[in-house]
Amino acid sequence: MSRGTGSGRRGGADTGSGGGSGTGSRTGSGTGSGRRGGADSRTGSGSGTGSRTGSGSRTGSDTRTGTGSTDGTGEAVRVVEEALKALYGNDDRALDTAASLLAAAPGADAELARRGEEFVRSLWARGWQPADLARLVRRDLAEEHLRLLSGLVRAETARYERLPHRWQAQLDALEPAGWTADRFSYATGVLELYRLFVRLPRLDAVGPVPGEALPPPVAGEPKTLSRIRALLAKAEATTYAEEAEALTAKAQELMARHSLDEATLAAGAPSPETPGALRIGVDAPYEQAKAILLDAVATANHCRAVWNEGLGFSTVVGFEADLDPVELLYTSLLVQGTAAMTRAEAEQRAGGRKRTKSFRQSFLLAYANRLGARLSATSRRVAAEAPTLLPALATREVAVTARTDELFPETRTSRVRAAWDEDGWNHGTTAADRAGLGASGRAPRGEIR
Repeated sequence: MSRGTGSGRRGGADTGSGGGSGTGSRTGSGTGSGRRGGADSRTGSGSGTGSRTGSGSRTGSDTRTGTGSTDGTGEAVRVVEEALKALYGNDDRALDTAASLLAAAPGADAELARRGEEFVRSLWARGWQPADLARLVRRDLAEEHLRLLSGLVRAETARYERLPHRWQAQLDALEPAGWTADRFSYATGVLELYRLFVRLPRLDAVGPVPGEALPPPVAGEPKTLSRIRALLAKAEATTYAEEAEALTAKAQELMARHSLDEATLAAGAPSPETPGALRIGVDAPYEQAKAILLDAVATANHCRAVWNEGLGFSTVVGFEADLDPVELLYTSLLVQGTAAMTRAEAEQRAGGRKRTKSFRQSFLLAYANRLGARLSATSRRVAAEAPTLLPALATREVAVTARTDELFPETRTSRVRAAWDEDGWNHGTTAADRAGLGASGRAPRGEIR
């Protein structure tokens, strides 16, 4: 069903791309029950840009719900318990039989929903967040399963007075809940969703889970982040390449200065801040090039990105003040790159050349490679303007690297074997030079086909 969800492997990539077919990727994998694995992927020919990739997942045993219930009747509990046995096998006929059993027992509906909320709650404790589940369900199942998931997640999280940082935004991004179907089809969809749940591995936590003690809430977002968001929105909206480039460069400069300010404050704080993490979706197609782009953005902004190819996300590790700007900038650059690639393909078609996968792949790899160099150059220039802050920045870099290595201790290197297209590479490099270095926060979905 889901690719790599139960293997406990960690993949990592260290992808180096150059002006030829020398793009490479370092992949880390560790097999074995309960092992954590990581990956380090760096891309760049000579420029040092790159992306670390790794699974960041640990295998976990099947999650089974308890046998008792205080909410349903004894018969409802018995029916649901019998039906859920089908989740732990590979026989679709057993799932059909279980769906028939549930379809014939309307009185078990509430108990079935309660068990679903228990599954979701157990996944929070195993490191999953709403966006992670939605991403995987969207990839491996169907629209109706997304709607079922939305209902379960919203019902489960409604129990808490407060939710962790970023969770409300993830809930707001879920599909509308509710799906109308005959009883057998509905029961089948529910069981298919629950079967995915019990096969998911344990992930390293990237923040507190609902029900745990939370830090005091912060009203609104930092003023600098709002300015960065506005600059990137303008960069995406303009049709003038020079204007987009200027806006993006300004946004990256703001990000670099903001990071310096935070390092200064942290150096004088009574207790040191520790790095955090967030997960960002890296969707097919051309997911390796996208992971490389995210790594370039993260590295230029004092973070590290580790790609889990099997589960379709990268974990970005860094200090809290840097994490949201990295996500904003990556999202914006992906939007800008997609638009530039579409225009380049139109030019190719006008010249009588067909749209090809190798053109798109080469375009995105060159785009990521060149942008990594641009972003890093901007960050170095800003840091050089305040040499007295370099020790504080270096201390934070060491802390981020240590936290990343703790989460992803194992890596290996492999080559990226992508078809090479010179026109695609040249167009991608040009698009990177014209890209604005800012972010709107609009996540691109299904942007490159």
